Amino acid sequence: MSLPSKKSLVLTAAVIMLLIGIVLIVARNGPMAALSVTVATTETADLSPQIFGIGTVEARRAYVIGPTTASRVTRVLADHGDRVRAGQLLAELDAVDLDERMNSAGSAIQRAASAVQGAEAQLRETESRSTLAAASAARFSDLHQKGFVSQEAADVKRHEANAATAARQSAQAALDAARRDVLRFESDRAGLGRQRTQYRLLSPIDGLVTAREAEPGSTVVAGQAVLRLINPDSLWIKARIDQARAAGILIGQPAKIVLRSQPQTSFPGKVARIDLNSDSVTEERLVEITFDTRPPGLSVGELVEVTIQLPVVRDVLALPTAAIRRIGQQTGVWRIDNGKTLFAPVKTGIQTLEGRTQVLEGLKQGDAVIHHAPQELRSGERVRVTDSITPGSSAP
Repeated sequence: MSLPSKKSLVLTAAVIMLLIGIVLIVARNGPMAALSVTVATTETADLSPQIFGIGTVEARRAYVIGPTTASRVTRVLADHGDRVRAGQLLAELDAVDLDERMNSAGSAIQRAASAVQGAEAQLRETESRSTLAAASAARFSDLHQKGFVSQEAADVKRHEANAATAARQSAQAALDAARRDVLRFESDRAGLGRQRTQYRLLSPIDGLVTAREAEPGSTVVAGQAVLRLINPDSLWIKARIDQARAAGILIGQPAKIVLRSQPQTSFPGKVARIDLNSDSVTEERLVEITFDTRPPGLSVGELVEVTIQLPVVRDVLALPTAAIRRIGQQTGVWRIDNGKTLFAPVKTGIQTLEGRTQVLEGLKQGDAVIHHAPQELRSGERVRVTDSITPGSSAP
């Protein structure tokens, strides 16, 4: 039997090396290869938590200027963008027959005042007659007692005194009625006057007109807006904050405001109010934020981005937020145990916008956890630690 030639040995060795290379490639990059992952370690750090939200510019004090009863608009004296003063006439409505009714009420007051004057004169006359009749009755009573006049004459004088007293009382009652008529007519005219003022729409504040919603000749109903006003000094941000991150927000905390119209500039502000009600649909809480100095050209309804600065938390155990995972209802991290993945539950605290999360329970300082992986991990998977991960690769 002849020995293999040198050429055959070389070829066989080459095939063996090729097979070994294929096996190594499959072991490193095939479906059974270990996943390449990067790790991070827990460390003590000072965290500066911030909360981000989206909001709009709104007026804290806004006013709808409109009638309290249906009517037709006769004049509109202000327009969008006008600055107005408190008490300034903004629009006027058709008062129909109110002016005529007020004139009629004025005439009725004059007639009642004349009746009062007549009743006062009548009262003075009856008082004079009553006084004279009473004196005459007293004199005849004295003369009757002395025997100078008869009983009949004394009775006549007493009757005249009683009649004069009744006439005086009647005149007093007529005067009281006339005075009440004056008060009633004056009250009616005052009521018409107050009703008349409802047809003159006045500005309640020194403010800015933001909308003109009715024109002369149009008919408006009670409560419908003719003009809309705002107090420009009351502009603030109504921001929506994720309920899960809203804990810790307090009134007075500083905030950074970025307007959609000025994305390169941030304006300082602070939390002015935290609404007690939250939106159960969007799972957001409303937080109102005021400007420290109101920027020029601010428009109502403009979108803004808000970042609220919470107090710095010092010397806490922290991890990169990217290392935190949530499986079902449990929050935790992936650790490496004998080269395989192991999910470890942890309790987390505050998070920062820079990507750091406080660890309250489940880890200690210096513990290593998986930071990044090329795919979603499962418990018991083989992994291999590397400094960086190339997309689409499993191992270096």
